[in-house]
Amino acid sequence: MKISRRLAMLGGASLFAACERQHSRPLYSSDTHPEEYPTVQAVKEMGRLLRERTNGELDIKIFAGGQLGSERDTLEITTFGGLDMNRVFLAPLNAIEPLTTIPSLPFLFQSTEHMRASLDGAPGEAILRSLEPHGLVGLCFYDSGERSFYNVGREILTPDDMNGMKIRVPNSDLNVAMIRALGADATPMSLSEVYQSLVQGVIDGAENNWPSYESGRHFEAAPYYSLTRHVMTPEILLMSKTRWSKLSLEQQQVVRQSAKDSVPFMRRLWDQRVAEARDRLIAAGVKVNEVSDLAPFVELMRPVWEQFVVTDDQKRLVREIEELAA
Repeated sequence: MKISRRLAMLGGASLFAACERQHSRPLYSSDTHPEEYPTVQAVKEMGRLLRERTNGELDIKIFAGGQLGSERDTLEITTFGGLDMNRVFLAPLNAIEPLTTIPSLPFLFQSTEHMRASLDGAPGEAILRSLEPHGLVGLCFYDSGERSFYNVGREILTPDDMNGMKIRVPNSDLNVAMIRALGADATPMSLSEVYQSLVQGVIDGAENNWPSYESGRHFEAAPYYSLTRHVMTPEILLMSKTRWSKLSLEQQQVVRQSAKDSVPFMRRLWDQRVAEARDRLIAAGVKVNEVSDLAPFVELMRPVWEQFVVTDDQKRLVREIEELAA
């Protein structure tokens, strides 16, 4: 008999619940990225710190490579307490908590340094705290890189160069609005479908960071990479509030600090991965161009901000992040 993915997940959640009754079991954590990916390695480093700081009382067991399902599915399981920890892209949280939309605004961050300072500081802490009413405890942010556009046919220098292009985006209202504002046709689809869609002409291009552009082999079909760095949406490490509440105050403090201490570790791995991917792609003949005048792109994006920055809390968060750019 065929078992549905949802049923399998529920079975997995029941298994975790049964294990909950055992003493000193590890924290179960999910990640859709493969074993060697920087976020997975960072959570492993967090587990090492937990073992060291609690004399083995706390540990983490990671299910990498999407073993437990998609981010949306595992996020739901985490919210209901069937999974202890979860590393997800920030976009799936947009429908749950409005503040999580802010780091995905186009051209909000002026640089990687600005993004990191914002997420390490008060703006990041506000986003992490905002998740608690939704059954989640935000632990820390991990990098997901600077996203730029790539396509099958030509350099992108101005928004006019994107007119009519079919551009793949993650399944997010904000991302769809962003592409449409540039005069292109937004095509939401999963990352796993992008390569074949580029080859078959279903889409003309997409947008992502250097490592994803390389690892998905998208450069083979779409050799034009135009450096707009328009979005720097981070990843986030979450914990189920149900599991969190079963930890002592001292354990909670150790978990939170160990998560934060894993961030520099992740960033070192990420920066190295970005540099290696960029060098390999340039050597492979990818046609890279710097977009020197971003002002027309920024101007077209302003209505997107007005559409998605609507609450006083969101507006306050945007001001705080913009002030940090100085």
